[in-house]
Order: sequence, then C-alpha cells, then structure tokens
Amino acid sequence: MQAIILCGGKGTRISGGDPAMKKELVEIGERPIMWHVMKILASYGHKDFVLPLGYRGDLIRRYFLDYERMHCDFSFELGSPGALEFYGKNHESDWRLTMVDTGLETRVGERVRLVAPYIQGERFLLTYGDGVGDVDLDALLAFHRSHGRWVTVTGYQPLYQYGIVTATPEGRVTRYRQYPRMEHWINIGFMVIECCALDKLEPDMDLEYPFFDRMIEEGQFMLYRHRGFWRSMDTFKDAQALNELWETGSAPWKVW
Repeated sequence: MQAIILCGGKGTRISGGDPAMKKELVEIGERPIMWHVMKILASYGHKDFVLPLGYRGDLIRRYFLDYERMHCDFSFELGSPGALEFYGKNHESDWRLTMVDTGLETRVGERVRLVAPYIQGERFLLTYGDGVGDVDLDALLAFHRSHGRWVTVTGYQPLYQYGIVTATPEGRVTRYRQYPRMEHWINIGFMVIECCALDKLEPDMDLEYPFFDRMIEEGQFMLYRHRGFWRSMDTFKDAQALNELWETGSAPWKVW
C-alpha cells in the first residue's frame, strides 16, 4: 500500500524562519525525523512513498537523491565521477519514492489532491513527516477494513504539560494530578483513506476542515485509538527529547 507523507509545510516553530532548515530533515539519531516515519511504515511492508513537496522541497529531493552516496561506502575514478561502485547493503534499497511539487503555500488537502494521480489501488496511508509512534499498522488496517468507511484517523490522548489542580470554591485543594492524560483524542496521522474519498476533495480545500467535516457529515469518518507511544517534533525541545530516547536505546517507535 502506498503512503503519502506530508512534508510541504514551513515548520516555523522549529526552524525560526531559517530557510536553510527543513523540519522533516531535523535529525534524530543522525537520521531525519522523516526517515524514522518511513522506517515505521516500511517495517509493516509499506515501502512505496509519495511526497507532496512544498517549502524547501529541494532539500528533501537532495537528501534522497544523494542517499546512496551519503550512507554507503563506494569507489570511483576521478575521471568518471558518475561511475560509482557501492559496497555493503543499503537496507532501504527497496523503497520507492515519488516526489511531487505541490507549491509553497498550498493547503494540505490540495496537496493530497495534487498527488492523487500517482496513487494506485483502493486505499492509501497518509501521515505527517514529523510524528513517530509505535502504532500497530496491521491492526489499524484491519480496523479500517472491518468498518467499511472511507476514512480512518489514528487518535491519541497526550499528556497535559502542566499539573492539574482541583479545588473547592474557597481554595482548598482536593486533588492534584501531575501531567494527567487528556480526555480528548487528537489526530496524530497514520490515516487510512479510500481513494473514492478523493472525489470529495475540491481544489484548494484543506484536509482537516472542511474535508474531514464533510466525511463526518456523510458518516464516513472513523477513529482508531492508539494507546502506546507517540510524539511529534514541533520544537527543539521535542527534538532533544526524541534524541535522548534514541541514544539511550529506549525509542518506542523503533519497530524495525
């Protein structure tokens, strides 16, 4: 099954407006966060990736076009620099990547619509290029097939970043909870979408609104509840936390 990985945004919270930085290429354990997302998908057999490029798409193109040269040993003659002889095994050699320029300021839904001609089969996976987790993709797909609707999103209950205080009107504290889990579910990506739903995507339409609302109105929207690990990388603090997990050998998203 093909997987669309959203990677066209600017990611200003982590880049600070620096045009030389692309959020999806910020490294966790010496590999871009986007690579980790792709490794999760590939571990379940989904190795055909479609990348809707946008802001600094040239950096993503360059990273993967130079992937073999940057991650393998090789020999070549100075007179024939294009004739390279590679050594060792590239564990990602069976990945297929389709890169599509979808514009700088394009809405997410429109990016998906623009790459639709490159999608084959009845359904596809859709996720963000900056969030990792130990989502059981086999169970997700089984759930999606079981209900027969067009769209399934993976939901997660993150932890509050603050302690929650419960008190009486006069101020007597009756309960304190440090970093409790939220009651609401948020969309963390790892979505499964039937190709027939793409007919509902109109030009310049965003994904979360109004496309998702349209799916809800038509009874075609379902939630798969993930209760394991998930974290997005929006800030340098997030990147630091993910790197610490990786360096200590306790990265829950490393399912390969």
